[in-house]
Amino acid sequence: MSKLRVGVIGCGSIAKHRHLPEYAQNENTEIIAVCDLVEERVLAFASEYGVLAYTSYEELLANPEIDAVSVCTPNYLHASISIAALQAGKHVLCEKPVATSKEDAEQMIQAAKMANKKLMIAHNQRFVPSHQKARQLIANGELGKIYSFRTAFGHGGPEGWSADGKESWFFKKDQAFIGAMGDLGVHKTDLLRFILGEEFVEVGAFVETSAKENTDVDDTAVCVLKTEGGIVGTLAASWSYVSKEDNSTIIYAEKAIVRLEDDPTNSLVIQYQTGEVVKYELGGIQTNDSGGQTNTQVIDRFVEAVIENKNPAVSGEEGMRSLQVVLAALESNETKKIVSI
Repeated sequence: MSKLRVGVIGCGSIAKHRHLPEYAQNENTEIIAVCDLVEERVLAFASEYGVLAYTSYEELLANPEIDAVSVCTPNYLHASISIAALQAGKHVLCEKPVATSKEDAEQMIQAAKMANKKLMIAHNQRFVPSHQKARQLIANGELGKIYSFRTAFGHGGPEGWSADGKESWFFKKDQAFIGAMGDLGVHKTDLLRFILGEEFVEVGAFVETSAKENTDVDDTAVCVLKTEGGIVGTLAASWSYVSKEDNSTIIYAEKAIVRLEDDPTNSLVIQYQTGEVVKYELGGIQTNDSGGQTNTQVIDRFVEAVIENKNPAVSGEEGMRSLQVVLAALESNETKKIVSI
């Protein structure tokens, strides 16, 4: 197949720091067009990459030269734009969370099947070397029985990262649907499902707005999660960590404690029951602080799935299962009950 010709819909920070540069780096792709409602913004990106500019995603999708699109819009538009793109015969890479409801996610999955096109969700944490290694250690039984885990994803909030700063859609419930739990928490529900190789069956959660003013979405969430095999642990997602970003995960197992992205130098530290400590420098996780200079592998995996006609590394179904944990957390917070998935 010749180069995959792509369009990027939504020219905010994730497109600027991740999708556009990573498509540009991939020798099997050619960026054809960009789209954003803000004309000034889209024209700047079109000029930078030497591509077509659209302010209407429908017009972009009507371009027969485009084979695939990245959907980098506010959360509430993920489903409608992805479905329109699939129906227009384009492969779709959609930012996380996949959608704002299970029903919308199911419709996206169905649309991909009907169109016989690829749908991938941009959960980049799966591709971090330390996370891949941890999954291997668990899958091949090296750690013995897994008892528990503790994971966190927190930073100072989207105003430091989003294209619109404090005016960002991230803070508006009608556009974001959910705050830190949807922005950061869903990354971790996806990561834990990937590393542990199990589905979550029960969730209890407290979801609060405590740090940010002038917003109607959560900025701090703490969840207790239980897998089908009885592994229990906690997940914290927050926009209230005012100093260094925390993106750590700790796995407590029969034979060792595994610390992921918890040490500034060693991305994976295994503390064995025997007293032995093994440290791996596997290359860090992508952070907003690194200026997006690292490759997340999301684009490369998506392009590979399309060109080689393989199943996407993070399918629509996977995205939906990770979303369901987040939806259950919201329900638990509202009902003050443990919610079964």
